[in-house]
Amino acid sequence: MNSGLQTASYLISAVLFILALGGLSHPETARRGNAYGIVGMLLALVATIFMGDQVHGDGYAWLGGAMIIGAAIGFFLAIKVKMTEMPELVAILHSFVGMAAVLVGYAGYFGPSHVADGAATVIHEIEVYLGVLIGAVTFTGSVIAFGKLRGIVTSKPMLLPARHWLNLSLGLICIYLGTQFVGGEHGGGAVIALVIMTGIAFLFGIHMVMAIGGADMPVVVSMLNSYSGWAAAATGFMLGNDLLIVTGALVGSSGAILSYIMCRAMNRHFLSVIAGGFGTAGGTVAAGGEQQEYAPETSIGEVADMLNNAKEVVIVPGYGMAVAQAQHIINDITRKLRGKGVNVRFAIHPVAGRMPGHMNVLLAEAKVPYDIVLEMDEINGDFPETDAVLVIGANDIVNPSALDDPNSPIAGMPVLEVWRAGTVVVMKRGRGLGYAGVDNPLFFRDNTRMLYGDAKASVDGILGAL
Repeated sequence: MNSGLQTASYLISAVLFILALGGLSHPETARRGNAYGIVGMLLALVATIFMGDQVHGDGYAWLGGAMIIGAAIGFFLAIKVKMTEMPELVAILHSFVGMAAVLVGYAGYFGPSHVADGAATVIHEIEVYLGVLIGAVTFTGSVIAFGKLRGIVTSKPMLLPARHWLNLSLGLICIYLGTQFVGGEHGGGAVIALVIMTGIAFLFGIHMVMAIGGADMPVVVSMLNSYSGWAAAATGFMLGNDLLIVTGALVGSSGAILSYIMCRAMNRHFLSVIAGGFGTAGGTVAAGGEQQEYAPETSIGEVADMLNNAKEVVIVPGYGMAVAQAQHIINDITRKLRGKGVNVRFAIHPVAGRMPGHMNVLLAEAKVPYDIVLEMDEINGDFPETDAVLVIGANDIVNPSALDDPNSPIAGMPVLEVWRAGTVVVMKRGRGLGYAGVDNPLFFRDNTRMLYGDAKASVDGILGAL
């Protein structure tokens, strides 16, 4: 069909994808941004399948069957996957992109479209090699990230002896194999180099993420998002698809920016995250953790009275709220208190939960008003004037040792300074450590009260008492 019409459709899709990214940058416009992305992807699929010359004859039947199967799987996952499982879903979807880049790379090299000679051959082989390399690292890295988030793989980092030298050696070997592949005999030694490199890239992806601890998983998710984008861009070069190049570049660059934001929120350098070593499952005791007793335990009735008599209340959600699915009851409590004239707001740390924006999504799902959901930088200065803070299943993001203890594993990490409020109620299932495995001096402070138990049952009791 008309290639000009396809080009125009690709251009419109690219604009829609850019609008989608812009819309997803804020909760109020996220629904509209998501709609832009859906329309853009539908247009891209139609333009690729029906407006080009890539599909012929029986190819439509095979392609239609594959799309029906894929759509059914996606629909099933969209219905069955809980909001608390979204980080795992995102990680495993990244692995699909990585494996697709690997398979397209091999198909592009062995397929009939492979250029026989000339400068075009060199360019094509570089595209194939980079696409397979990035895709293989993305695939295994994403699978391991899925395992860590799912609890199948321990969150404790696996630190091999001389691991940095090992990574450097693997990188140098891949570069050497690349020189043997590009310009090598098609079907001979070049194939061996490509296969060996693929195996090394698979191992590198495993080792890279295994060495990263649980506390850095939000960065890992956004980092793999970036990798999947660059893998898609490389695939676009291999297939000569301009829209795939643009889309991959958008995903890759936005994922890289998000990784930088996450690292800044944790006072971590991107390279130190990749190198791994932080976020052990065992943990260390921070300053103040040597005391024998936590802060006094409170009751549901006392917490309800405290909230009822307060003028300024801040709620800090964490992964514990997500696991308990307590966000809807929290919204009911918020509406009840606001109806009594209490100013209730939410404080969101950039790395709360298991992936960027995790808490924002949960609160939006519960229909919490967007204007009372504030980021850390917007609300940190208001804690001294806050009467009561309700910390629901959060630990590391409200840890004062990040500011007070230079020897703490999270030293320098910006945190929500909840301890500056009048009273802090910490809701925890038990006395265990947070996901980063670092004890929290907040639990020993004089203005802290501990409310133990399932978060959903606790907030349900508070709502009833109100």
